[in-house]
Amino acid sequence: MPGPSAASPAPATPPGPQLTVRRLILLSIPAIIIGVVSALSLWLLNQIAARLDGVLWTDLPKSLGIAPDSPWWIFAVLTFTGIAVGLVVWLVPGHAGPDSATTELAATPLKMSVLPGLAVVVILSLAGGVSLGPENPIIAINVTLAVAIVARISKAVPPALIGALAISATIGALFGTPVAAALVFTGMVGEFKMGGSLWDKLFLPLVAAGAGSVTTYLLGDSFGAQAPFDPYGGPQPFDLLLGAVIACGAAAFGLVGIYLFPLVHRAFHALRHPLIFTTLGGMVLGVLGAIGGPITLFKGLDQSAQLLADPSDYPPAQLTVILLVKMAALVVAASAGFRGGRIFPAVFLGVAAGLLGGALLPALPLSLAVACGILGVVLAIARDGWVALFVAVALVDDITVLPMLCIIVLPAWLIVTRAREMLITPDDLARERPGARLPWDQPASVR
Repeated sequence: MPGPSAASPAPATPPGPQLTVRRLILLSIPAIIIGVVSALSLWLLNQIAARLDGVLWTDLPKSLGIAPDSPWWIFAVLTFTGIAVGLVVWLVPGHAGPDSATTELAATPLKMSVLPGLAVVVILSLAGGVSLGPENPIIAINVTLAVAIVARISKAVPPALIGALAISATIGALFGTPVAAALVFTGMVGEFKMGGSLWDKLFLPLVAAGAGSVTTYLLGDSFGAQAPFDPYGGPQPFDLLLGAVIACGAAAFGLVGIYLFPLVHRAFHALRHPLIFTTLGGMVLGVLGAIGGPITLFKGLDQSAQLLADPSDYPPAQLTVILLVKMAALVVAASAGFRGGRIFPAVFLGVAAGLLGGALLPALPLSLAVACGILGVVLAIARDGWVALFVAVALVDDITVLPMLCIIVLPAWLIVTRAREMLITPDDLARERPGARLPWDQPASVR
């Protein structure tokens, strides 16, 4: 049979089940359920971590007569956190899931037996001041729960779609809006084996993300705007140059950490045993925290608000120290066996980089300078232009910077597009561990 004529139009959609209106309405029900459950699991994890945070950083030092910001207390808490995480990774069934250094936001379902250990180490890390966010582990937890729950209720929803809805719902809950999920999924929906337009494919992820973000709002949590800046106003041509300098400099700074990442990961994991390398990681984080102070601890969202509350309190020299310490803490935390995501610390780094850039280039309005710093670091670490643009605008709470950022992102993207990602690849692991794998090295699918 002859092939199609060159003049024949290409198929409008890939093969697969068509997303009819009826199917979209029916699938909206599990999408809403997944959105609500995902937000509730994130809220519960954050609430438990906040309670433990209060014990470690307020109640316990007060009862002992120790200042909670004492360098020795910071070192002690982070060392204890490293020991506790190492014990869970070593002894608890499932070994707390896969090493977060090897995972991206998109997650595959884990065995249910892995979830308790994974939840415990995330709570310990969030409460103990480790420089990682909850995004990678909570997405893995929610994907696993969603697939398990929906599979028991109905076999009609494909597991791949359930996982996609859980990812979208969790992103919506993390950032308090479905917009972030829509931006992330715009680049992913092309892989969905379903017919229909882009918005047909985005419909269900947006339903799940909307349900997740509304639930988060009703629970009193939000990503929130952090900066009381005056509106940037009308674009100025010279601001494009100054903004691009800050964004490109911030992106290049992010790449320094990214290229150190596999080297540091290899050094820690050469110790082979999780109790040893995670304890050592906690000790190193304790030293870094003692140097940089409390503002360099934790995932960084509240600390970003602290920086932005009064930028004049932080001279360029102090901002430089904060940047160097926080980047080192992010690389060590991500390398030493802790479980957590890298986007929230990247946002903090971007805020600090933007404030430093604004101090060195005072002709540039501070709202645009901070937005450009966030844009550059998040672009390098998350490697997603949409997410970088969204977070930059959301943090400065100024939509007038968006037209400038849409141009400034272009040279910054050229810097990062061919660079390695902040991810430990199978090739990296093969070079690190040429011999037999230990139990905590095994992929999650065989745990």
